[in-house]
Amino acid sequence: MHGWLCESPTGAASLQWREWPTPEPAAHEVRVAIRAASLNFPDLLIVENKYQIKPPLPFVPGSEFSGVVDAVGPDVGHVHPGDGVIVVGSVGGFATHAIVRADGLIPRPPALSFEDAAAFALTYGTTHHALVDRGRLQAGETILILGAAGGVGTAAIQVAKVLGARVIAGVSSDPKAAFCLSLGADATICYERENLRDRIKALTGGRGIDVVFDPVGGDLTEPAFRSLNWRGRFLVIGFAHGRIPSLPLNLTLLKGADVVGVYWGDFVRREPERHRAAMADLTAWYSEGRIKPVLDVVLPMERLPDAYARMASRQVCGKVVLVNS
Repeated sequence: MHGWLCESPTGAASLQWREWPTPEPAAHEVRVAIRAASLNFPDLLIVENKYQIKPPLPFVPGSEFSGVVDAVGPDVGHVHPGDGVIVVGSVGGFATHAIVRADGLIPRPPALSFEDAAAFALTYGTTHHALVDRGRLQAGETILILGAAGGVGTAAIQVAKVLGARVIAGVSSDPKAAFCLSLGADATICYERENLRDRIKALTGGRGIDVVFDPVGGDLTEPAFRSLNWRGRFLVIGFAHGRIPSLPLNLTLLKGADVVGVYWGDFVRREPERHRAAMADLTAWYSEGRIKPVLDVVLPMERLPDAYARMASRQVCGKVVLVNS
């Protein structure tokens, strides 16, 4: 097998494309022949030693991938060679094969291509958990999505529209604003040239936002929170900006507002039945054509450094996917 090996977590430039013997699955494990893997922001952090999970060295990065089971270990009865699967974890995806626990596999719905499947579970799972479960987004409410042109942001636009909400997409450039409008956003804010609070007041007639979806953090968090309506919900998704912000807690009192943490990975582990129900919703919406992963570019697995460079430059609209031929 081949894979991108991280021997020293000093950045994407240190990754090496290596060959080593294809491993055999142990008890409760399967081996997946990887067809496609997507690049997510944690994949950038983990090779820079900035992610909350610190895998033992060396490791293969890649937290989300799809493929076909090609071998099963002892005591595995519910999965068989030839089954199409989706895997979401912390590492292992940027390779030709991976050993994973059988109980963590997500069946790949036949309607999903391998490329779409590799860009589906994490972003749409996070978004469904955020908007339906944690944010209680209702039809007719207004949601502000920060970082709306990114992988999780594009998923949030689509899911929010399925739920009947009015979507305001916050982006860093005018081309990204046009892109979000093409996905169904009702309005946009380009926070590189527009004042976030003033623009929200204009778009909502001074009423404010019902829900903020924030995977960005940094300087945008406080003005976005100050723009919440009474009983608004602020969803903490992540910190792509790089700086974890703080909030004056008196704002939550004055607005009767909720600050809500969204940690999809632990939700899956702690509440597997609700996770399965959410994935059933999402796959049904995909089959109906109501949601579809937005693929920025599809590259051969050997071009992972180019994918990392594109993500680091903030050029990505949607998801970057790597494929094995």
